[in-house]
Amino acid sequence: MSRAGLGSRRASEELIRAGRVTVNGRVATLGDRADPETDRVEVNGEALEFEKRIYIMLNKPRGVLSSTEDEMDEGRPTVSGLVDVEGHLYPVGRLDMNSEGLILLTNDGRLAHRLTHPSFEHEKVYEVTVEGHPAEDVLQQWRRGLVLRGKRTIPALVEKLSTDSRTTRLRIIMREGRKRQIRRVGAQLGHPVQRLFRQQIGPLQIGDLPSGAWRHLSTEEVRALKKASNR
Repeated sequence: MSRAGLGSRRASEELIRAGRVTVNGRVATLGDRADPETDRVEVNGEALEFEKRIYIMLNKPRGVLSSTEDEMDEGRPTVSGLVDVEGHLYPVGRLDMNSEGLILLTNDGRLAHRLTHPSFEHEKVYEVTVEGHPAEDVLQQWRRGLVLRGKRTIPALVEKLSTDSRTTRLRIIMREGRKRQIRRVGAQLGHPVQRLFRQQIGPLQIGDLPSGAWRHLSTEEVRALKKASNR
Protein backbone atom coordinates (compact mmCIF):
# COMPACT_ATOMS: atom_id res chain seq x y z
CA MET A 1 0.00 0.00 0.00
CA SER A 2 2.90 2.34 0.64
CA ARG A 3 3.98 1.67 -2.96
CA ALA A 4 0.64 3.12 -4.04
CA GLY A 5 1.30 6.34 -2.11
CA LEU A 6 -0.98 5.72 0.87
CA GLY A 7 1.60 6.74 3.45
CA SER A 8 3.49 4.85 6.11
CA ARG A 9 3.09 1.25 7.18
CA ARG A 10 1.31 2.40 10.33
CA ALA A 11 -1.18 4.44 8.32
CA SER A 12 -1.83 1.41 6.10
CA GLU A 13 -2.42 -0.77 9.16
CA GLU A 14 -5.00 1.69 10.47
CA LEU A 15 -6.88 1.52 7.17
CA ILE A 16 -6.88 -2.29 7.37
CA ARG A 17 -8.08 -2.28 10.99
CA ALA A 18 -10.92 0.03 9.98
CA GLY A 19 -12.07 -2.49 7.37
CA ARG A 20 -11.49 -0.08 4.53
CA VAL A 21 -9.19 -2.40 2.54
CA THR A 22 -10.31 -5.35 0.42
CA VAL A 23 -8.33 -7.93 -1.54
CA ASN A 24 -10.22 -9.51 -4.44
CA GLY A 25 -13.46 -8.34 -2.86
CA ARG A 26 -12.77 -9.71 0.63
CA VAL A 27 -12.16 -7.42 3.61
CA ALA A 28 -8.46 -7.64 4.48
CA THR A 29 -7.04 -8.28 7.94
CA LEU A 30 -3.58 -7.58 9.33
CA GLY A 31 -1.15 -10.24 8.15
CA ASP A 32 -2.93 -10.94 4.86
CA ARG A 33 -0.72 -11.04 1.78
CA ALA A 34 -1.50 -9.71 -1.68
CA ASP A 35 0.45 -9.72 -4.92
CA PRO A 36 -0.17 -6.45 -6.80
CA GLU A 37 0.67 -8.26 -10.04
CA THR A 38 -2.30 -10.63 -9.71
CA ASP A 39 -4.61 -9.43 -6.88
CA ARG A 40 -7.05 -6.52 -6.88
CA VAL A 41 -6.55 -4.31 -3.82
CA GLU A 42 -9.12 -1.60 -3.05
CA VAL A 43 -9.25 1.13 -0.40
CA ASN A 44 -12.64 2.73 0.21
CA GLY A 45 -13.85 1.00 -2.95
CA GLU A 46 -11.13 2.49 -5.16
CA ALA A 47 -8.59 0.17 -6.79
CA LEU A 48 -4.96 0.92 -5.98
CA GLU A 49 -2.53 1.57 -8.81
CA PHE A 50 0.92 0.15 -8.16
CA GLU A 51 4.17 0.86 -9.91
CA LYS A 52 4.70 -1.92 -12.43
CA ARG A 53 7.52 -4.20 -11.37
CA ILE A 54 10.37 -4.50 -13.88
CA TYR A 55 12.83 -7.40 -13.99
CA ILE A 56 15.57 -7.29 -16.63
CA MET A 57 18.49 -9.56 -17.44
CA LEU A 58 21.55 -7.85 -18.96
CA ASN A 59 24.75 -9.33 -20.34
CA LYS A 60 27.17 -6.62 -19.20
CA PRO A 61 30.12 -6.12 -21.55
CA ARG A 62 33.66 -5.33 -20.48
CA GLY A 63 34.29 -1.60 -19.99
CA VAL A 64 30.83 -0.76 -18.61
CA LEU A 65 30.07 0.21 -15.00
CA SER A 66 27.52 -2.03 -13.31
CA SER A 67 26.10 0.98 -11.42
CA THR A 68 23.37 3.15 -12.92
CA GLU A 69 25.50 6.30 -12.81
CA ASP A 70 29.17 7.22 -12.85
CA GLU A 71 29.82 8.46 -9.31
CA MET A 72 33.24 9.77 -10.39
CA ASP A 73 31.52 11.85 -13.10
CA GLU A 74 34.14 10.82 -15.64
CA GLY A 75 31.74 10.04 -18.46
CA ARG A 76 32.18 6.28 -18.21
CA PRO A 77 29.38 4.13 -19.72
CA THR A 78 26.94 2.52 -17.28
CA VAL A 79 24.43 -0.34 -17.48
CA SER A 80 21.54 2.14 -17.51
CA GLY A 81 22.80 3.41 -20.85
CA LEU A 82 22.32 -0.07 -22.31
CA VAL A 83 18.72 -0.56 -21.15
CA ASP A 84 15.98 1.54 -22.76
CA VAL A 85 13.52 1.52 -19.85
CA GLU A 86 12.15 4.48 -17.91
CA GLY A 87 12.42 4.74 -14.13
CA HIS A 88 15.07 3.93 -11.55
CA LEU A 89 16.34 0.35 -11.57
CA TYR A 90 18.55 -1.31 -8.95
CA PRO A 91 21.48 -3.35 -10.28
CA VAL A 92 21.67 -6.78 -8.65
CA GLY A 93 24.96 -8.66 -8.63
CA ARG A 94 27.45 -5.95 -9.47
CA LEU A 95 30.54 -6.70 -11.54
CA ASP A 96 33.70 -4.63 -11.77
CA MET A 97 34.22 -2.61 -14.92
CA ASN A 98 36.41 -5.21 -16.65
CA SER A 99 34.18 -8.18 -15.82
CA GLU A 100 31.32 -9.43 -17.97
CA GLY A 101 28.09 -11.34 -17.77
CA LEU A 102 24.82 -11.56 -15.94
CA ILE A 103 23.38 -8.57 -14.06
CA LEU A 104 19.77 -8.22 -12.98
CA LEU A 105 18.11 -4.78 -13.07
CA THR A 106 14.85 -4.24 -11.18
CA ASN A 107 12.72 -1.66 -9.39
CA ASP A 108 11.73 -4.32 -6.84
CA GLY A 109 13.85 -3.06 -3.93
CA ARG A 110 12.92 -5.90 -1.57
CA LEU A 111 13.97 -8.58 -4.05
CA ALA A 112 17.16 -6.67 -4.90
CA HIS A 113 18.10 -6.55 -1.20
CA ARG A 114 17.43 -10.25 -0.64
CA LEU A 115 19.44 -11.25 -3.71
CA THR A 116 22.48 -9.12 -2.81
CA HIS A 117 22.68 -9.27 1.00
CA PRO A 118 25.49 -11.65 2.10
CA SER A 119 23.28 -13.36 4.70
CA PHE A 120 21.16 -14.99 1.96
CA GLU A 121 24.18 -16.64 0.25
CA HIS A 122 22.69 -17.01 -3.23
CA GLU A 123 24.78 -19.20 -5.53
CA LYS A 124 26.64 -17.48 -8.36
CA VAL A 125 28.42 -19.25 -11.23
CA TYR A 126 31.43 -17.81 -13.09
CA GLU A 127 33.69 -18.80 -15.96
CA VAL A 128 37.13 -17.42 -15.18
CA THR A 129 40.35 -17.44 -17.20
CA VAL A 130 43.53 -17.10 -15.12
CA GLU A 131 47.18 -16.75 -16.04
CA GLY A 132 49.29 -19.88 -15.88
CA HIS A 133 48.36 -23.38 -14.78
CA PRO A 134 47.27 -23.61 -11.12
CA ALA A 135 48.44 -26.81 -9.44
CA GLU A 136 45.88 -29.00 -7.66
CA ASP A 137 47.04 -27.88 -4.22
CA VAL A 138 46.50 -24.24 -5.28
CA LEU A 139 42.98 -25.03 -6.46
CA GLN A 140 42.37 -26.78 -3.14
CA GLN A 141 43.35 -23.60 -1.30
CA TRP A 142 40.83 -21.70 -3.40
CA ARG A 143 38.14 -24.32 -2.68
CA ARG A 144 38.76 -24.35 1.08
CA GLY A 145 38.92 -20.56 1.36
CA LEU A 146 41.76 -18.21 2.24
CA VAL A 147 42.15 -15.02 4.20
CA LEU A 148 41.51 -11.73 2.40
CA ARG A 149 42.00 -8.56 4.45
CA GLY A 150 41.65 -10.44 7.71
CA LYS A 151 38.59 -12.52 6.85
CA ARG A 152 38.47 -16.05 5.41
CA THR A 153 36.44 -16.59 2.25
CA ILE A 154 33.59 -19.09 2.26
CA PRO A 155 34.48 -22.45 0.60
CA ALA A 156 33.74 -22.51 -3.14
CA LEU A 157 33.53 -25.06 -5.92
CA VAL A 158 36.46 -24.58 -8.32
CA GLU A 159 36.63 -26.82 -11.39
CA LYS A 160 39.29 -26.82 -14.10
CA LEU A 161 37.65 -26.69 -17.54
CA SER A 162 40.53 -26.38 -19.99
CA THR A 163 44.08 -25.08 -20.49
CA ASP A 164 46.19 -23.68 -23.29
CA SER A 165 49.86 -22.78 -23.41
CA ARG A 166 49.50 -19.73 -21.13
CA THR A 167 46.12 -19.80 -19.35
CA THR A 168 43.61 -21.99 -17.49
CA ARG A 169 39.85 -21.74 -17.72
CA LEU A 170 37.95 -22.40 -14.48
CA ARG A 171 34.34 -22.78 -13.43
CA ILE A 172 33.77 -21.19 -10.00
CA ILE A 173 30.59 -21.50 -7.94
CA MET A 174 30.41 -19.36 -4.81
CA ARG A 175 27.90 -18.08 -2.27
CA GLU A 176 29.52 -14.79 -1.35
CA GLY A 177 30.56 -11.76 -3.36
CA ARG A 178 33.02 -9.43 -1.70
CA LYS A 179 34.31 -6.61 -3.87
CA ARG A 180 36.60 -8.02 -6.61
CA GLN A 181 36.84 -11.25 -4.62
CA ILE A 182 37.68 -13.63 -7.46
CA ARG A 183 40.31 -11.27 -8.87
CA ARG A 184 41.87 -10.77 -5.43
CA VAL A 185 41.98 -14.51 -4.71
CA GLY A 186 43.51 -15.28 -8.11
CA ALA A 187 46.19 -12.62 -7.62
CA GLN A 188 46.97 -13.82 -4.09
CA LEU A 189 47.43 -17.38 -5.37
CA GLY A 190 49.76 -16.22 -8.14
CA HIS A 191 47.29 -16.62 -11.02
CA PRO A 192 45.82 -13.22 -11.94
CA VAL A 193 42.44 -13.21 -13.64
CA GLN A 194 42.43 -12.36 -17.34
CA ARG A 195 38.70 -12.72 -17.96
CA LEU A 196 35.71 -13.08 -15.66
CA PHE A 197 32.24 -13.92 -16.96
CA ARG A 198 29.23 -14.52 -14.70
CA GLN A 199 26.80 -17.12 -16.03
CA GLN A 200 24.25 -17.48 -13.24
CA ILE A 201 22.73 -15.82 -10.15
CA GLY A 202 20.59 -18.21 -8.11
CA PRO A 203 18.17 -19.88 -10.55
CA LEU A 204 18.71 -17.21 -13.23
CA GLN A 205 20.99 -18.26 -16.13
CA ILE A 206 22.24 -15.99 -18.90
CA GLY A 207 22.00 -18.62 -21.63
CA ASP A 208 22.86 -17.33 -25.12
CA LEU A 209 22.04 -13.65 -24.51
CA PRO A 210 24.62 -11.66 -26.54
CA SER A 211 27.07 -9.27 -24.92
CA GLY A 212 25.44 -5.86 -24.36
CA ALA A 213 21.93 -7.24 -24.93
CA TRP A 214 19.06 -7.34 -22.42
CA ARG A 215 15.60 -8.80 -22.06
CA HIS A 216 12.69 -8.84 -19.60
CA LEU A 217 12.53 -11.92 -17.40
CA SER A 218 9.75 -14.39 -18.02
CA THR A 219 7.01 -14.92 -15.44
CA GLU A 220 8.58 -18.27 -14.58
CA GLU A 221 12.01 -16.70 -14.03
CA VAL A 222 10.57 -14.00 -11.74
CA ARG A 223 8.68 -16.64 -9.77
CA ALA A 224 11.86 -18.71 -9.38
CA LEU A 225 13.84 -15.68 -8.19
CA LYS A 226 11.21 -14.78 -5.62
CA LYS A 227 11.07 -18.37 -4.39
CA ALA A 228 14.86 -18.48 -4.03
CA SER A 229 14.93 -15.14 -2.19
CA ASN A 230 12.34 -16.32 0.36
CA ARG A 231 14.35 -19.30 1.60
